[in-house]
Amino acid sequence: MNDDTKARGNDAKLKRDIGVFAAGFLVLNGMIGSGIYGLPGTLADQAGIFSPWLFIIIGALFLTVVWTFAALASYFNYTGGPVVYASRAFGPLIGFQTGWLLYVGRVSAFAANSNVLFDYATYLWDGASDFVVRSVLLLVVIGGLTVINILGIKKAVQAINILTFLKIVPLLVLVLIGLQYLSPAGFLPSELPKFDDTGALALLVLYAFVGFEGAVVTAGETKNPKKTLPRALITTVLLITLLYFIIQLVYVSVAPIGSGNAPLVELGTTLIGPIGGVIIIITAIFSVTGNVTSIIIAAPRMTYAMAEDNSLPLWFSKVHEKYNTPANSIIFLGVFAFLLAITGTFIYLAIASTLSRMIAYSICILSLPFIRKKADEETLKQATVLPGGYIIPAVGFIVCVFAASQSTANSWMYMAGFIGLGSILYFLNYKFQKRS
Repeated sequence: MNDDTKARGNDAKLKRDIGVFAAGFLVLNGMIGSGIYGLPGTLADQAGIFSPWLFIIIGALFLTVVWTFAALASYFNYTGGPVVYASRAFGPLIGFQTGWLLYVGRVSAFAANSNVLFDYATYLWDGASDFVVRSVLLLVVIGGLTVINILGIKKAVQAINILTFLKIVPLLVLVLIGLQYLSPAGFLPSELPKFDDTGALALLVLYAFVGFEGAVVTAGETKNPKKTLPRALITTVLLITLLYFIIQLVYVSVAPIGSGNAPLVELGTTLIGPIGGVIIIITAIFSVTGNVTSIIIAAPRMTYAMAEDNSLPLWFSKVHEKYNTPANSIIFLGVFAFLLAITGTFIYLAIASTLSRMIAYSICILSLPFIRKKADEETLKQATVLPGGYIIPAVGFIVCVFAASQSTANSWMYMAGFIGLGSILYFLNYKFQKRS
């Protein structure tokens, strides 16, 4: 598998400007969006003082998925992540479908979170709820992020760095202020609570950990990706798990409060006063902006990688001569996401996005033994070794299957439709390229 250690095709034109911290920030922003601002109240209602430990338990289980991806990332130096893993193991059609399913999830998340951004803005300005005003603001935000990403991965990374600082520091300050309210009684529950629906509760927490995979897609623009990406994945997910735990711990120690739909906003108000609530609202805006910024960095690299594999028209793999970015794929995502955001049609994609992601994760996990088998001796020596052989991937696979099994019939129906549409696109492209 010597070809997997080198740049391929247009990857040689890309610049490797993503270091270990930037890769970690991509993981962080891919995972932390708007969810953590609404989740604490729901978890506290259902699990009480045991709720912080749900993040530790589910985080430990989900780490098996992340750890497997860390191992996969240690085999490749070029762009694509899941597209590359599935293609090498199972062929271009499965590679395309894996990338396609993740792309659908990313685009729907981009469009949905772009709207969530202005949902938070309405707390500060009622005008953000007006359709025309919101449409203009969506155009400005999505258009601005698109331009930043075209101008170079370095500028996109700088934007991620700034947004990470603005979204994390206020949360850490909130946590530090809230630590004074912790007590031994609130830290360790005396008995386990009875859950009405354990599966649904576990799934709710699990969703807070998805989105990490965006970082591995950017391997072709990452410095020493075989070492950088595994470190960034494992370290960042561990730190995020700890952050989630502490936030929930502070929340249940200060609670019960009437959390409504914005529990952290009310937590900020309780701890600091009205200005605390405003700070958390602004932090949530930065958090969602960081999330959509990470998506517009990662998602276009998927269509780029699929085009590099000849699964999409080569137009998607064109690299800008001056800025060394997959400009066409970035522009396509920006336009597509904007149309979904202003029309609300992202809802239909979002219904199946989590299921699609779990199926894609499962395919990637299953690809590891095949990739190891095809790897040359030198690659195997440098690859991340998983203790216990394939026990960790097996647990990760079970976690993904469990999450997928909780999906509704509508989700399965929409996902089947996406797979069918993806198959049509794949074979149309195949026929077109064959004729030309």
